Amino acid sequence: ASPPLSSSPSSPLWALPEELLLLICSYLDAQALGRLGQVCRRLRFLSSRDLLWRRIARGCLNSGFTQLGTDLAAGIPVKERVKVSQNWRHGRCRRETVLKWKCKQVASFSPAFLMPWVELDGEYLYLSQAENIQAYRLCPEGAGLQRHPQAIFSGHQEDVCRFVLVNSHIVSGGGDGNIVLHKIHGSYSVKFSAHEQEVNCVDFQGGLIVSGSRDRTAKVWSLSAGRVGQCLHTVQTEDRVWSIAIGPLLSSFVTGTACCGNTSPLRIWDLESGQLLTCLGTDFHRGAGVLDVFYETPSLLLSCGYDTYIRYWDIRTSTRKCVQEWEEPHDSALYCVRSDKNHMIASGSSYYGVVRLWDKRQTRCLQSFHLSSPTSSPVYCLRFSTTHLYAALASALHVLDFTAP
Repeated sequence: ASPPLSSSPSSPLWALPEELLLLICSYLDAQALGRLGQVCRRLRFLSSRDLLWRRIARGCLNSGFTQLGTDLAAGIPVKERVKVSQNWRHGRCRRETVLKWKCKQVASFSPAFLMPWVELDGEYLYLSQAENIQAYRLCPEGAGLQRHPQAIFSGHQEDVCRFVLVNSHIVSGGGDGNIVLHKIHGSYSVKFSAHEQEVNCVDFQGGLIVSGSRDRTAKVWSLSAGRVGQCLHTVQTEDRVWSIAIGPLLSSFVTGTACCGNTSPLRIWDLESGQLLTCLGTDFHRGAGVLDVFYETPSLLLSCGYDTYIRYWDIRTSTRKCVQEWEEPHDSALYCVRSDKNHMIASGSSYYGVVRLWDKRQTRCLQSFHLSSPTSSPVYCLRFSTTHLYAALASALHVLDFTAP
């Protein structure tokens, strides 16, 4: 039998060209690569290369890679992301309440009205509070925010229901029925009357805004020069619209409605003509309104709502039935859902500020975090990066820091 290969740095094996060493190391798993990095400085440098960890990271939770391999967190070493990913999987994190505010009493049947909403953009977190949207700088180290907002965006006479942040623009819908557009770096803003009742949801892509309202309509608005605020289409949804999203190909949009009638609460419309393209699902119960929708790809879509299920739709295979579904264990309505566009899903439920993490490759919940016990509050909105998750409840903003050991 041949003698075992030496792990010594002077071994002929480690004298091979770097290209061959990388090829050999590409067959190692995370544990073996970690041990290899303890041998010497050269191997520590070699075993830390992003090229070796990329394959491992694509199988991890929330490591910054999409299903197609696109890197959404370029600039952060992949090895470090794999380490943090293990904290997400095992629920290891530090919890902190970073902002508090006075809570308004709101009717339980109005999920989007008078509720906080959150968006993340690089070094800033944007949070709607009453009639304003405030921009807070994230602390360079740790999960906190700077105490005072760096900027405040106003324009509504009533509370902001929802807003989106796209290409340095904020588009918000308010309880006053208006839509307001702000340019983040500048004084430019536009405001126009959009609906007869509160604007529950908005999205903004490709120079177009789509909005949904309690007045049972969804509308498409132009932002092109000379036509800013012009309504291109009005869609009669026959139900209150709770959620809306433009598809990645900018050819269609989806609406999630209250499901009080006989039609599916999840429908896809043509963006150019405003015509109905398809209904998703056939087995929704009355009252199973869709409170949040999220596109992963042009054909993959997540939805959640009052009937306690997260549903995963692939419109290439079937519009009648979802390809996967996950049930909230405590039979609570699900107010918000997001994914890392790969394996992980995060959801926020209606009782006790429960945030759950799901692995699409499993049927049961992976981890859960109770953020508002002993008082009960829904998680109205959540957003996450590769290291932190932010959840907006009725009276506070909570953060889970997964870089903590």
